[in-house]
Amino acid sequence: MTANAIAAGEGQEAAALLERTRETVNPELRRTVESLPGSMRRVAMYHFGWEDEEGRPTEGGAGKAIRPALVLASAQALGGPLGGPGGSGERGVVRAAVAVELAHNFTLLHDDVIDKDVRRRGRPTAWAVFGTPDAIITGDAVMALALRLFAEDPHPAAAAASARLAACVIELCAGQQADCAFESRPDVALDECLTMATAKTGALLGCACALGALYAGAGPEEVEAMDAFGREAGLAFQLIDDLIGIWGDPAHTGKPAGADLLARKKSLPVVAALTSGTRAGAELAELYAGPMAGDDVRAAARAVERAGGRDWAQAHAADRMGRAVQELSRAVPDLGAAGGLLALAEFVTRRTR
Repeated sequence: MTANAIAAGEGQEAAALLERTRETVNPELRRTVESLPGSMRRVAMYHFGWEDEEGRPTEGGAGKAIRPALVLASAQALGGPLGGPGGSGERGVVRAAVAVELAHNFTLLHDDVIDKDVRRRGRPTAWAVFGTPDAIITGDAVMALALRLFAEDPHPAAAAASARLAACVIELCAGQQADCAFESRPDVALDECLTMATAKTGALLGCACALGALYAGAGPEEVEAMDAFGREAGLAFQLIDDLIGIWGDPAHTGKPAGADLLARKKSLPVVAALTSGTRAGAELAELYAGPMAGDDVRAAARAVERAGGRDWAQAHAADRMGRAVQELSRAVPDLGAAGGLLALAEFVTRRTR
């Protein structure tokens, strides 16, 4: 079998797993969101893609469901419940998956405000439709829903899961704060950027995997190994996401071409280029020193590539995935039992949109 055929098979397995996750998690996710008071419910229902700005039902969805899929796949890999209808353990792991997705969307609602992004999933962002105060307040309420799910869960892992998610959100906020600070700093080291990206993205993927392990009844060493797996895979995910932020197709991303460059974000490929010591890196620094327009964005993308930022990000993503598999093998020595997790990890690092 060729490498392309293997990749296609993994992609199909991941796509099927994500679809099953949405079918399992979305009903509980929607019930939870619908428990919000009227004004916040309207903003949240719009953000998740279930209603338009007038409150009419839409055909949209709540996202790819990568993080809840990691919760369910981690639980399964460690011999826990599959997440379908059934006993309290199965309902508990679904609640954990919903909580992670709620926490993720809390960050999205706030990030869109901070970054002044006006498009997400192919339509206006919540703050662009309802205003900044409503978007921020709804994000806060969505995060509270996540913690309430654990507070009301009789599963023995619920308390530890709640504490881990709360610690993760604090780390996410620290990563977001660092990301914002980088925008006004002329010099950002690559190690600093990697630490920030691990906090902003890797922490929640690691938490998702750790929650699945907790609900499977795994011991402390296995839980920490699963967290490390998710963090490494999450950093690989962020590297690919940063590449998409520069070279992604707007028809698929729902955002303008080069959106991250237009905002002069210090993403990983950009920082790799800026710290490369090359002429192209110096050209990029000059472009980043002033306002960006259409031609400047295209010139900046070329400079990132010529300075080696694109190649570095692709190679580093592959390296992080290798580390992720090593961490996974600590928790699941028979990697054959972790096929779903590996398929998801491959999916997020091979994606192009």
